[in-house]
Amino acid sequence: MCGILGIFGHEDVASELIHGLTALQHRGQDSTGVVTFNGNFRVKKGLGHVSQVFDDTKNTQPIKGYCGLGHVRYSTVGTPNLHNAQPFAVHYPFGLAMVHNGNVTNFITLRKYLYEERHRLLETSNDVALILYTFASELEQKNLKHLSVEDIFETVEATQERVEGAYSAIAIIANRGFLAFTDPHGIRPLVMGKRYTDKGIVYALASETTCFDYLGYEFMRDLEPGEAVFIDEHRQLHSRICRQASPAFCVFEYIYFSREDSTIHDRLVATERVRMGKRLAATFQRAKLEPDIIIDVPNSAYFFASGMAETLDIPYRRGLAKNPFIGRSFISPTQAKRELLVRQKLNPLHDVIRGKKVAVVDDSIVRGTTAKHLVSLLRHSGASEVYVVSASPPIKFPCIYGIDMSIKQEIIAAHYRPEEIAHYVGADAVIYQSLEDLKDLYHDLPCCYACFSGEYPTGVTNDVVRQIEEERLCAKKP
Repeated sequence: MCGILGIFGHEDVASELIHGLTALQHRGQDSTGVVTFNGNFRVKKGLGHVSQVFDDTKNTQPIKGYCGLGHVRYSTVGTPNLHNAQPFAVHYPFGLAMVHNGNVTNFITLRKYLYEERHRLLETSNDVALILYTFASELEQKNLKHLSVEDIFETVEATQERVEGAYSAIAIIANRGFLAFTDPHGIRPLVMGKRYTDKGIVYALASETTCFDYLGYEFMRDLEPGEAVFIDEHRQLHSRICRQASPAFCVFEYIYFSREDSTIHDRLVATERVRMGKRLAATFQRAKLEPDIIIDVPNSAYFFASGMAETLDIPYRRGLAKNPFIGRSFISPTQAKRELLVRQKLNPLHDVIRGKKVAVVDDSIVRGTTAKHLVSLLRHSGASEVYVVSASPPIKFPCIYGIDMSIKQEIIAAHYRPEEIAHYVGADAVIYQSLEDLKDLYHDLPCCYACFSGEYPTGVTNDVVRQIEEERLCAKKP
């Protein structure tokens, strides 16, 4: 899972790209990068947060360009080093630069195809290189002197047929235009916006609408599953559904990844989390638990907890203080780093907790380490009882589409029942959202629930899942 941004303007867009990426920082903390075009590609990327890599936003002359791409990375496939940081660029058959969000599931066969059939040797393990080189190899089959919009859409379709998995991609085709496309199932989000200037319309594409709010863009729409949008050198907008399969939007975007102020598929994320919290209340009632207060794990769980508290008529309290200078622990690259960040970022408010039966709501339980630490904190603060509440159903299967839940042995609910998990984390009870209730909430929006159900929309085999697990295990090795 990553954050991507592309801007096709009339003047220098470097500063806008950098500022826009700060609004997407929650989607990736490993590395960040920008590529711009103004006759040539200019690239700057590095490890760490946007503010670390671009510490002097007033001096963007080295990456000045009228269009550009930005990326923040959260590693799932490929090691979290500078060699794998996006964006990526190639110079044949056209100058092409690309960023992507998601995960390619047939990376082994695709690498083999590119090497044996198209004579392209990849020097990186990053998925965007697979998509970029596949697109480039398909594009060179066209008449490059008279490349048409039809040729570009046909190239996207051929790429979608070759590349399996979940992906949203944005690309610059040098001196020809700006391109964006999604996988046939539309698993990963991509939204389009525009801003009017005295020189004409500036277009932007991004992972989330909150980026447009920061930059002053008007939201246009979400891209559909399998859709491609091309903006030519004359700023004419073209779109086509190239290759579409059954829609399966990742429901985890609403649960955790997207910011609460983003709107995806006409749904404000904050509102969706309140709805989930209200539905969760019924499950909690059936467990016949009577907490004195309901608290959240900041920041993603606030709206779940408030919706649940409102429905149950139990006081909501802010029981955990968060250090605002600590990043998201879930998207940290190693388990040791995740545990360290959890210890650093949360501190209980003792007077709120002491002597209370506390229901603590989190967005999900994956490995159980965060829940175990939280229960320990609350116990030491004097809580008489602690109930851990997960706004998502039990995660039982690896995510192969770009969320770092790709190793089954690390997923606690894949091996233990809720009462056993409660014993492990030290809680008096563990309560999960039911999968049936979650599906009912999204009966009008086809979603991917693979990490809960094991039903993968792209129809992968067990061998593919094992390959992804093995690759991820290799990436975790020091």
